[in-house]
Amino acid sequence: MDFAALMFWILATILVVAALLVVSLRNIVHSAIALFFVFVMAGGIYILLNAEFIAIVQILIYAGAVTILILFALMLTRIGGLQRTNPANRLWWIAAIISAFVGGSILYGLFNSTLAISNTSTGGGHQLPAHINNVVAIGQLLYSPTSYSYILPFEIASVVLLVAIVGAIVIGRED
Repeated sequence: MDFAALMFWILATILVVAALLVVSLRNIVHSAIALFFVFVMAGGIYILLNAEFIAIVQILIYAGAVTILILFALMLTRIGGLQRTNPANRLWWIAAIISAFVGGSILYGLFNSTLAISNTSTGGGHQLPAHINNVVAIGQLLYSPTSYSYILPFEIASVVLLVAIVGAIVIGRED
């Protein structure tokens, strides 16, 4: 077993345990902290897949911003006197059946798929040159003056997000 496979199994084990803790812990703040570990471990798996940009976005946006947002929302709600802030649902067995069905479907598709996955070591698939990584390729796609650039859609998305933030502030402010 090589180092990447060992790291994958370590990260995947921690991710699955943390995900189970998210749904099983009775204290919702502890669930939010376990969710932080889920996001960080997913970012680690993205790094193993050589998707550095997605890993950084995963860690910055989800592990950083979303987890902090959830913790602030929990702190601003009034749950101070409750011991069990994350009550269990009485229909958990339905969720277990659906989860088993989805997991079985994934395993069935994994082992019985007729689609071939290209292997980059045999020449199939697309691989970047050795001197360039995927962050540089994304930057060149976004800002390259010589080829089609995605700068206009990128800027339109940022303006739409800015309008959404201003709208949320206007709606949320007290008169």
